[in-house]
Amino acid sequence: MNLFWILWAIDALIALVFFYFFFVGIADGSIASFNGAMWFFILAALGAVLGGSYWLYTHQHITGAKILLAILVVPGLLGGLFFLILILTNPRWN
Repeated sequence: MNLFWILWAIDALIALVFFYFFFVGIADGSIASFNGAMWFFILAALGAVLGGSYWLYTHQHITGAKILLAILVVPGLLGGLFFLILILTNPRWN
């Protein structure tokens, strides 16, 4: 499995997390008209990253596709590492 598909799978998991919180927010009513546009742009950006990177990959722009995917992978992995450390160490916040 090459690096592109690993990065794409990580981005897809990050997008699934956002979609999960979006649908939970729709269900409980916390997503309303004042923040609906923000959610639209977030979900559109995630779709653009996944779709754009796949388009670049299919048109033989492999490096560009990997760079585009890395824009979302790096902060996503750092955020995941932060939460993993929080879960494992159970810090005291006082």
